[in-house]
Amino acid sequence: MSSRYLDDMEKSRDPEAATLTAANSRDPEVGLRAVAALRGLLEVLEALQVDNARANGWSWQQIASRLGVTKQAVHQKHGPRSQTGRKGQGR
Repeated sequence: MSSRYLDDMEKSRDPEAATLTAANSRDPEVGLRAVAALRGLLEVLEALQVDNARANGWSWQQIASRLGVTKQAVHQKHGPRSQTGRKGQGR
């Protein structure tokens, strides 16, 4: 199944701009695919920045405050990943 959204993304020199434009599309197929792509990107960016903050000594409370969520929510979402990384580092 071909998608105009995916086809347009492959042709674009600026995929971020293409995704934002697609998210504003009047075609629900195109718009919803763009929303899903943005959601995935957001998850990756959040994990990257939480890992960065933890590596720089930030507490779960500090991270939660910046993200606008509770300490418990951010720890539940990101804590297991950071604990796995620590085991591999011998901590």
